[in-house]
Amino acid sequence: MEAPQHSAPQPHAVRAAHAVEIETADRMRELGRRLAKLLRAGDLVLLTGELGAGKTTLARGLGEGLGVRGAVTSPTFVIARVHPSLSDGPPLVHVDAYRLGGGLEEMEDLDLDVSLPESVVVVEWGEGKVEELADDRLHVVIARTLGAEAAEAAEADAGVDDVRRVVVTAVGGRWSGEDLTLLG
Repeated sequence: MEAPQHSAPQPHAVRAAHAVEIETADRMRELGRRLAKLLRAGDLVLLTGELGAGKTTLARGLGEGLGVRGAVTSPTFVIARVHPSLSDGPPLVHVDAYRLGGGLEEMEDLDLDVSLPESVVVVEWGEGKVEELADDRLHVVIARTLGAEAAEAAEADAGVDDVRRVVVTAVGGRWSGEDLTLLG
C-alpha cells in the first residue's frame, strides 16, 4: 500500500482558531489590547459582526495596544482613518467597509494595498471584500449571545452588558507560530 501524499500547506489554509467569551465593553477593549501584541506591520484583520456587536470597541483596544495617536472611533462616514504610531510601531489603518457594496475594486481608491506593508490594517465589515489584499490575515467574528442565554448571563452578574462570543481565525503561514490561546 502506498503512503498518502501530503501537499504543501496552502497559503489560504486556516492555521488556528480560538474562541473567547466577552462579557463587557471593557473586556472587549482588553481583548483588542492583547490581540495587538500579536500584530505587526503588514497584518490584515477583518472584523465581522452585527451592528453593535463590538467591532469598533475591539478596534479601539487594538489602537491602545499598538500605541497609536488619536481616538479610534467608527470610520463609517469617512470610510478609513490612519492612526500614526506614537512610538516605533506600525500605524493603524482602520476601515469601515459597511457602505461599500463592491469588492476589492471599490476599495482600491483607499490604497489599502499600498498601506498594508507598513501598517496594521483593520477592516470592519470587510469579509468578502478585502481578503485578496493578503494571503495571511486574521478573521475576527463577534456574535452576540441572544435570547435566554443573554438574560441568564445578565442575571448571574449585574456587570454583564451582553455576552459576546469572539472567534479569532488565523489564515495563512504568517500565523503558524502564534499562540491564539494567549487571547484569553
